[in-house]
Amino acid sequence: MITDILYSPLSAKATKIMLLGAGELGKEVIIEAMRLGFFTIAVDRYDGAPGQQVAHRSYTGNLKDPEFLRSVIEREKPEYIVPEIEGINLDVLFDLEKEGFNIIPNARATYTAMNRERIREAIVRTGVPVSEYYYVGSLKELEEKCKKAGFPCWVKAIQDSSGSGSSRVNSPKDISAAYEKAKKEARGSADKLIVEKNIDFDLEVTELVVRHFVDGKIKTSFCHPIGQYQTRGGDYHSSWQTAEISEEAEKKVYEYAKKITDSLGGVGVFGCELFVKGNAVWANECSARPHDTGMVTIASHQVGFSEAALHVRAITGLPIPTQKRLGYDVIPMITPAATHV
Repeated sequence: MITDILYSPLSAKATKIMLLGAGELGKEVIIEAMRLGFFTIAVDRYDGAPGQQVAHRSYTGNLKDPEFLRSVIEREKPEYIVPEIEGINLDVLFDLEKEGFNIIPNARATYTAMNRERIREAIVRTGVPVSEYYYVGSLKELEEKCKKAGFPCWVKAIQDSSGSGSSRVNSPKDISAAYEKAKKEARGSADKLIVEKNIDFDLEVTELVVRHFVDGKIKTSFCHPIGQYQTRGGDYHSSWQTAEISEEAEKKVYEYAKKITDSLGGVGVFGCELFVKGNAVWANECSARPHDTGMVTIASHQVGFSEAALHVRAITGLPIPTQKRLGYDVIPMITPAATHV
């Protein structure tokens, strides 16, 4: 859906963007949408969420409650519905999309990216390399698969938030604690966990992929790769742009990220996480929305072209300038930058 005419955000003809989840990333998206002339609506489960503090209008309620979710969307009838968190009733999103509402990037991509098993299998179907992995449903299975993967390995919940539910297992004595952590911190069902073979990578990178309209067709553009560091618990610690990787690895990052996001479809910013060792690259995960580590683009990109601004531009059809690099369309930086929490 491309926005051709923008009316005053407080007028009856205003173009509305609704954020489902209004955390810090959502707040940045709302600010950029307001700057570009859109009417913004922030919906979250608690009052005073960061995005609610700046949006034109806000609602508070359980986003997993189908009646609440449907009621606010039908009341506002936004042109763009932008999921920003995992805790959303996905059945309602699928139904609303069938009824003509515009889910960003689309309901299927949102559904796929919110679950480790679904996004891992989607990546595998593209032919992009991933680490060796196994699914388990019991402590006994976990012990067997950890032994098969070798130590160290990783045990993760199938669905979690911001790295919770993940553990590095260095030896058999760590397995039980990893199992309990994954079960306790999982979002939704914890009947199944994933075991991943450890990759001794040089660097983990985030590749922000921007799928946007140009002349009525979807074009894929890329931000320069972002280096990132996470704590042992999986929490975001720091990120910097651009990542120190070889040109051959950089080309693979773009190639693999494009394959993954092509399979998800839709428009907007996607955050693909990949491991790099020398010239070798493996995919880890991909979010169907901007990424915590991409906040560095507030400093490294021109004003109005941070990841949040790119997300708004991409979903509404506004122009995004790029330059050719290594055969790919890349969004220019104005300076190297780094962030840390």
